[in-house]
This record gives sequence, C-alpha cells and structure tokens, in this order.
Amino acid sequence: MKRVMLFAGALLAGCSQQPAATSPAATPGGVATPSPSPAASGTAASEVGDDHAVPRPGEQKTFGDWTVACDNVRSCAMASLGTEGDFPKVTMQVSRRAGAAAGIEIALMQPQDDKVAPAALTIDARRFAVAQDGLAGEPALALSRALADAQSVTVTDGNGAKIGSVSPKGAAAALRYIDAQQGRAGTVTAIVARGNQPADTVPAARALPRVAAVAFGGTAATLPPALLAAMRKTARCDQSLPDLTPRAQALADGATLVLLPCSTGAYNEIDALFVVRDGKAVPADLDAPAGFDATGADSQTPVRSIVNGDVRDGVLTSYAKGRGLGDCGVMQGFVWDGTRLRLVEQRSMGECRGNPDYLTVWRAAYGRQ
Repeated sequence: MKRVMLFAGALLAGCSQQPAATSPAATPGGVATPSPSPAASGTAASEVGDDHAVPRPGEQKTFGDWTVACDNVRSCAMASLGTEGDFPKVTMQVSRRAGAAAGIEIALMQPQDDKVAPAALTIDARRFAVAQDGLAGEPALALSRALADAQSVTVTDGNGAKIGSVSPKGAAAALRYIDAQQGRAGTVTAIVARGNQPADTVPAARALPRVAAVAFGGTAATLPPALLAAMRKTARCDQSLPDLTPRAQALADGATLVLLPCSTGAYNEIDALFVVRDGKAVPADLDAPAGFDATGADSQTPVRSIVNGDVRDGVLTSYAKGRGLGDCGVMQGFVWDGTRLRLVEQRSMGECRGNPDYLTVWRAAYGRQ
C-alpha cells in the first residue's frame, strides 16, 4: 500500500489529521489494520490525568463519491470512494485540524499496492506535482479549491501515463461540511464557504480527553480448563467452534485480561473479554461498544466482546471488518484503567467502496501508571 503526501498550510507538522505515526499499519496484502496511536503513550499518568470523558465518536457522512468525518477535537478528514463496481487504483484523503492556523493535508494512496508511484495530480487542465516535500502556500491552497470545482481528477506517473483517477463528485459538499464543522464558514480560512470574517473568529481545537491507564505487563495468570469452560458458558460461546486458543495478557495491577474466542464468521472472530484475578474470572467492562453494533461486538452474549482482537504496545485493538477486503469497518483501541477498558482511538469507514484509509472519529490522550 503506497501513500504519497501533499501538504499545505503554514503549520504543516502540527496539523495533519492523521499523522504517519498513527496511520493504520499495512499487512503484506495491503489491507489496513489497527495500530495504537503513540501520541500520549509513555507519558506518566500523573501528568496526563483522567477526565473520565464519555466517548462520543464523530459521525461519518457521505456526499457522492466522498465520505467525511470529524473527531471529538474537530479534526476532520474526507476520503474518496470508488465508483460503482470499481475498486480504485488510487484514493485520496483530505484532512485538516481545527483552529485558524491549521493547514491542509492531502494524501494519495494505492490500495492495490501498484508498483508505479504517482508523480502528478491533474485537476481539469491544471497539473500539481506530487512530491514527498509537498506543496506550500498559494499552490497548495489552489489545489484544494480546484478540487471543489473539479470536473475530472487524474493521477499520472513520472512519464505522464495515467495510473488512476479520483471522482470529484461530492468533493465540494464534503469540503463545505468540513468548513462548517470547524467553524470556518464565512471566514478567510474556509476552503469552499469563504467569507470576509477574520481568521481569529475560527474556534480553536478542543482539548483531547485524558485517560490514566494501567500498563500491560508481568506474568499472565494460568487458565485451567475448568475456568475456561466456565467463561465460555458465561459468554454463551458457540459450542461448535474449533478449540481456538484464548489469549491472556497480564496487567501491571496484578490482573489478567483474557481474549476468549467465542464466535467466528468469514473474516471476523469475536472474542469475549474477561478479567482474571486470584483465579476468578469476571466479564470485562468497556466504556464504549466494540464493532458495529451499539450493544457491542455480539449482541447475543451478556459479555462484552471485541472483533479480531489483538494487544499492541499496551493497547487492546479491535478491527471489525465490513467485508473481507478490509475497505470498510471499524478500528478501535482500548486501554485498561484498573477498572474497565477505555476507548482511546476509533477510526471508521462506513462505505465499502475500495478505500481502506479509515477516518478518525475519536481520540484520547493516555498515560500509564
């Protein structure tokens, strides 16, 4: 999966909606998989504190061949989608953080991991060079505004040969939505909904909610067959499942988090979550549902669950695929606070139309005790 970045705005380094360090990791097959954001990891819990915020992930909307979402701190991004029956060779994401000085980031990605890299983006008759050091100032601003008025968007290689295209249908509406969500409409900072109001009328970014997390580490508890059987009974697991191995992750407060395979589908494994202390297992608590369902990954079980669960760098991840291609679904990251699992990141792609570059809809800063 190739990704080429074009940057705009004076504060480029601090204004990307989804920095490279927190972008989904790519599997050898090119499908994005969830990876925890390291933005606040390693920070002492006493420095981060805990706001006990209730997660409220942002809404995702679709306009034509573009889908757009904003997160809880008003960072917004829009992603191009394949047209009917077409799995695109190149996709585009336009993102912008909140605040008057925030710049724009445009990313081109090749979901099929083509060997020929993009060298230029042509919007109608205007050519914009694609370079790792990006575009700055007026040319970059012009690219965004050209996209809003575009009739065609073509991506070419270094020899001028076409390697893909992006549908401009709905791009203007998506950009206008970002202007509105960030309070830019009518100001000089807007891309589409421009006006004469000064930049200092644009609201600042909201502060990230803070979570004090307990580190993962130590020695995991032993899980005797009788204890596993009791957990499967409590979770009402599918008894016809093959004997899939549960995973146990030690927590620094002496507890053990257990991911218990409970049901499977064509490309999703649902894991019931338990916390084991002193040889006793209790269902884990989460402050937000995992997967697609508002009640959690599996509405048929009384135990909270995640989908395709994994543990990375002290973060429990869930990756619910909408289909096997991985171009739609929900990615989430949870940390343990000593009482329950807390959502610190969520990305989603609600449209199964060939773009695996998920949009961030919730973020929190977290430190470890």
